Amino acid sequence: MFHLRHLLLGVSTAALMAGAAVAKDDITVALQLEPPHLDPTSAAAGAIDSVLYSNVFEGLTRFMSDGSVVPGLAESWEISDDGLTYTFTLRQGVTFHDGTTMDAEDVKFSLDRINAEDSANAQKALYSAISEVNVIDPMTVEVKLSEQNGSMLFNLAWGDAVIVAPESIDNIKQQPIGTGAFKFDSWTQGDKIELSKSPDYWGTPALLESATFKFISDPTAAFAAMMAEDADVFAGFPAPENLPQFEADPRFQVIVGSTEGETILSTNNTRAPFDNVKVREAMAHAIDRQAIIDGAMFGLGTPIGTHFAPHNPAYVDLTSMSDYDPEKAKALLAEAGFPDGFETTLHLPPPSYARRGGEIIAAQLAEVGIKAEITNVEWAQWLETVFKGKDFGLTIVSHTEPMDIGIYANPDYYFQYDNADLQALMTELNRTTDPDKRAQMLGDAQRMISEDYVNGYLFQLALPTVAKAGIEGLWENAPTQATDLTAVHWTE
Repeated sequence: MFHLRHLLLGVSTAALMAGAAVAKDDITVALQLEPPHLDPTSAAAGAIDSVLYSNVFEGLTRFMSDGSVVPGLAESWEISDDGLTYTFTLRQGVTFHDGTTMDAEDVKFSLDRINAEDSANAQKALYSAISEVNVIDPMTVEVKLSEQNGSMLFNLAWGDAVIVAPESIDNIKQQPIGTGAFKFDSWTQGDKIELSKSPDYWGTPALLESATFKFISDPTAAFAAMMAEDADVFAGFPAPENLPQFEADPRFQVIVGSTEGETILSTNNTRAPFDNVKVREAMAHAIDRQAIIDGAMFGLGTPIGTHFAPHNPAYVDLTSMSDYDPEKAKALLAEAGFPDGFETTLHLPPPSYARRGGEIIAAQLAEVGIKAEITNVEWAQWLETVFKGKDFGLTIVSHTEPMDIGIYANPDYYFQYDNADLQALMTELNRTTDPDKRAQMLGDAQRMISEDYVNGYLFQLALPTVAKAGIEGLWENAPTQATDLTAVHWTE
C-alpha cells in the first residue's frame, strides 16, 4: 500500500508539473513595421512606440486603452492657479532596468533634453511651452511653462516624453533602458525584438514572462505566419481580405478597433503646383475615398474630411467639402492653369493602406490628368527622404499620433503648410483649458485646414488584430501607437 500511495503521489505531481508547463507565459507578437531604432524620444516613427510604449518606457503620465490619461511615473500633480506651474510628485521605489533609481534628476534630464538645441525629438513643438524644470527634492519636480497649455498632461503621455536615464543615452537607440514592466533583451535586426518581464517593476507586474516582436511586412507572409501559428498575435493585421477566414477559425479571435491614424494623401505645399490651393482642391475632388477604403482596406476605415479622429467628441464631419467629383476636379485644374494636368511623384511606404491605396489613388488622379509616378520606399527611406528631406510631391501615410492637428501650425513639418491664422489659433488653443472653448477652437482648426485642402483626407485607419483564441488583455483601440502587453495573458 505504501508503494502504491507513493506511486500515485508521484503521478499527480508529474501531472501537476505537466499542467504548469502547458500554461503559457510567453507571447510572439507580429507587427508590419520594424522600428528604425529604439529611442522613442528622437524619431517620428510610431513603429518604435509600437514595441516599447508602456512595455519598456514610461512617462510622467500615460494613455489607457480608452484614450484617457492617467498617472504614470508621477503619482500625482498640482497645477498653480495661473496654470503656469506643474508640481509632480514621483512614485517611490522606481528603478530603471539597469538597477539605477529613477528620480527627479532623470525627469529634469528627460524634459530638458526634449527642448535642447540639438534635440531630435519629433514632437518638440508639443513641449515648447516648458521654460524650466526644477528639482525640488528627489521625488518632486516643478515644471514651469512660459504660457498656459491645456494639453500638457496629455502631451506628457506621448512616447516622445518618456523618462530616460542620462547614463543610457549613448546606447539608447540599440539598448533601450526604461522603467516599464518589461525589459529589453535583444534586437535581431530584420527579424525580431525580445523582451522579458522586469523582476523589479514598481507597479502591477506583467503576467507574461517574455515577449517577442516579429516583423513581417508582406501581407501574404502575414497570413501564412498566423495560419501556421508562428505568431500568437498580429497587431494591425495588414491583409484585411483574410479576416473572414480567421473569424471562421475557432483557433483565432479577430478584434477590430479604431486608431488615431488619419490616413492622408500628404502634399508638399511649397512645391509647385501644390502651392496653388486650386490644384490641391482639384486633387481632393479627384479622390473617391470609399473606393480606397473598399479596394485597399476591404471596407475597414471611416472616411474623413480633415485631420481629426471621428471618435473624438470635437470632430466635425467635413467630408462633403471634398466629395468625389472628377468633372469639378478637371475644371479646377483648368482654372489653375493645368487644363492637361501635370506630372508628380507619389512615395509609398510599406503599409498596405499606402501601397494598395496608392495604386487606387494614382489611377483616380490619372482620370483627371494628374500622372503620379509611384516610388515604393522602405520605412527608413521614407523617414529620410520624405519626412526629413521633404523631397516628394505626394505621399500616403497614416498619422497615428493622438490629437495631432497641431502639426499644421508648424511650417517646417514635412508637408510645409504655413498659415499664420492657424498658428495663432493653435497658440490660443494651447493657452485654453475650458473644454467647451477648446472644442470650438478645434472645430475651427479642422475647418481651416479642410477649406485650404492642405492634404487629401482619406480615412481613419482601423486596427484589425488577429490573435489566438486564448489571449486576453490586448488593446482593442489604439489611442496612441502601442502594443501594450502589460495586462496581456493566456486563459488556456
